[in-house]
Amino acid sequence: MRDLFVAIVVFGLLPMVLRRPQVGIYLWSWIGYHNPHRLAFGWARDFPWAMIIALVTFTSMLFSKEPKRIPWTRESVLLLIFVLWMGITTYFAFFPELAWEGFVKVFKVLLMTFVTLMVINNRERLNGLIWVICISLGFYGIKGGIFTISKGGVHRVQGPDGTFFGGNNEMALVLAMTIPLLAYLRLQEKRRWMQLGLGAAMMLSGIAAIGSQSRGGLVGLAAMGVFLWLKSRNKFMTALMLVSSVLIIGSIMPQAWFDRMNTIKTYEQDQSSLGRINAWWTAFHVARSNITGGGMDMFRPATFAQYAPEPSRVHDVHSIYFEIMGEQGLIGFAMFMTLGLMTWMRCNQIIRLCKKDPGRKWAADLAAMIQVSMVGYATAGAFLGLGYFDLYYHLIAITVMTWVFIHQEQSEPSPVKVAARRTGFTRRKTIKQP
Repeated sequence: MRDLFVAIVVFGLLPMVLRRPQVGIYLWSWIGYHNPHRLAFGWARDFPWAMIIALVTFTSMLFSKEPKRIPWTRESVLLLIFVLWMGITTYFAFFPELAWEGFVKVFKVLLMTFVTLMVINNRERLNGLIWVICISLGFYGIKGGIFTISKGGVHRVQGPDGTFFGGNNEMALVLAMTIPLLAYLRLQEKRRWMQLGLGAAMMLSGIAAIGSQSRGGLVGLAAMGVFLWLKSRNKFMTALMLVSSVLIIGSIMPQAWFDRMNTIKTYEQDQSSLGRINAWWTAFHVARSNITGGGMDMFRPATFAQYAPEPSRVHDVHSIYFEIMGEQGLIGFAMFMTLGLMTWMRCNQIIRLCKKDPGRKWAADLAAMIQVSMVGYATAGAFLGLGYFDLYYHLIAITVMTWVFIHQEQSEPSPVKVAARRTGFTRRKTIKQP
């Protein structure tokens, strides 16, 4: 039944994609973030949905008369250079076959990110994209929050198998990044019942992130919560939601959860933490010895045998920073960090330009919430290997699009002036007669 549902939705919307390429971006994002096919049990699980949607979207763009231009800002230019650098590091990878497989997967994601920059060319489409992302990932937050409350936090919240966020740690990071986007939609929403619904989705997503029992997720969620309060318009309501979530978590989570979280203080005695640190040193030694790093999927026993302080302690890297450093080298790591810094600074520019302009207040809200989401990614990501997670690169693209749109809105004449010109009622200077 689930297989049939996915097929009906995708094939039912493909004719619309042929007429409107932005629908293809929405549909591709739904498949990529929600992964409905991974919730099915039959043929739909491994069917190439994303490829079909992408091909139809490219066809639609080919016949569409809309202008198709990539907004080249410092962020989009550096992102393109970063993709090209990934191709170089893949060519010189330690394990070429595995690296090419990983590169192709990441390349597809980043290719569609650039297509998004071309197709999402106005504010309405941008808001539509954010809604799709929030509905797709918020589903797991709402579901996971209810699950955590009903089960008393005994079981872990995890994502679908075979996805970027299939594990509990990855799920915590994803939810920490999604909550600020839900907050943005709540700020823009005028209907009271929708505001309440989005607020509830934020609280349940926070509870679900805690229910993942991820220690790194807890750190990321705490940092994200602090910045969410600092960046919010209504600090009282935000504080009320945060305190309510903490009280609910404190009342339902079992003692085993508190014991696990306390191991953050005693990481020297935790074998998992020691394994991560060993992998981090391995990444550093690889990057220092090889200008192109080790290429994607390099954290293998052979790599540890040559570069690790403890060769026998083979462990996944579990850090966006050391993952990029080891696989892309110090040059790629510098690009990755600079890309994040540039995006943060661009958000500051948007906030400074728009926060006092009622017509562009939405852009200031969005930029602030993107920064909060980036804080969640930067902190939780320090303990999770999601250096190529598509939501982060989508946030960079959304920042670029927001920057372009606010300048378009500034250069366009206001509706009042346009109406005045059409009717001939333009304001003229009167000259006083002597």
